[in-house]
Amino acid sequence: MAHTIREIAAALGAEAAGDLDLRVTGAAEPKAARADQLALAMDPKYAGGLAGGQALAAMLWAGADWQGLGLKAAIFAPRGRLAMAGLTVLLDAGPEIAAGIHPMTVIHPEAEIGAGAAIGPFVTIGRGARIGAGARIASHVSVAEGATIGDQVLLCQGVRIGARVSIGDRFIAQPGAVVGSDGFSFVTPEKSGVEEIRETLGERSEIRAQSWTRIHSLGAVTIGDDVEIGANVCIDRGTIRDTVIGSGTKLDNLVHIGHNVQIGRDCLLCGQVGIAGSARIGDRVVMGGQCGVNDNIFVGDDVIAGGATKIFTNAPAGRVLLGYPAVKMETHVEMQKALRRLPRLAAKVAELEKAAKGGAE
Repeated sequence: MAHTIREIAAALGAEAAGDLDLRVTGAAEPKAARADQLALAMDPKYAGGLAGGQALAAMLWAGADWQGLGLKAAIFAPRGRLAMAGLTVLLDAGPEIAAGIHPMTVIHPEAEIGAGAAIGPFVTIGRGARIGAGARIASHVSVAEGATIGDQVLLCQGVRIGARVSIGDRFIAQPGAVVGSDGFSFVTPEKSGVEEIRETLGERSEIRAQSWTRIHSLGAVTIGDDVEIGANVCIDRGTIRDTVIGSGTKLDNLVHIGHNVQIGRDCLLCGQVGIAGSARIGDRVVMGGQCGVNDNIFVGDDVIAGGATKIFTNAPAGRVLLGYPAVKMETHVEMQKALRRLPRLAAKVAELEKAAKGGAE
């Protein structure tokens, strides 16, 4: 679908100049842009690429000399990535799902489907499930019994929504995501080795055989509004109370949320983050890829944890963390500096030992 520069600028609330009736069909990097595409050069360092492409219009930084760059039209974006967010919403039609309910879908007679829902083939919707108005459900999705899904949601191919799960409006789940699987909860009839070393910090009186007994998940998952989860995300049901994901939170691909976890609003958890059971995460927490959070601890509001940080103890609000185990960012930086100095320090110690032995002789 083509859009005029005028339409795009209005949608973004941005200023534009030049031929505002010029139409573009998509966006591209400056060097690769065709004449019918909007080149994205929101920073001066990308301006050189415009000469190598064919774009007639571009999204530029505020105050850019668009005519000097040989363009016929320009949109000015003071905050480039924010403008990109609005532009991609305008240009992305999302997965193609035909209106109505595909004949190869199985819907339980006691399920409720909201007005305007589009449901693709090979979808199964269980007894008592409720799907909100304007929902878009791609092929091979399953929604189990008693699940409730809000308005204007998008469930991509192969998403699994478990029993009794409750999801708010405008939820997006990428392919293969699973919401409402059983929690990983097991117990031994006798005190396990894990329990013993937790109490003794590593000491074990004896090593003996042990077997695991399953604890079933009677809770479910509750998800707020405007939550997005990536491909192959797994969110476990709570054991008794629900696992909770707050409104506005975004989970990247391969994130795992354990049973009973409580996550606040507007959090951002990057790829392969793992949150162990019963941990509590505050609002606006950001975790880089492969961060881990121990079970039964609290991470306060506005904490930022760099990639691969492992949080084993409670983290105060506003703390910036790095490392394994997690420490303050400035402490981690000093530790790494000291670590790099160790070879030189060891060499100096060896010289001093040698000199001391020579003097003793």
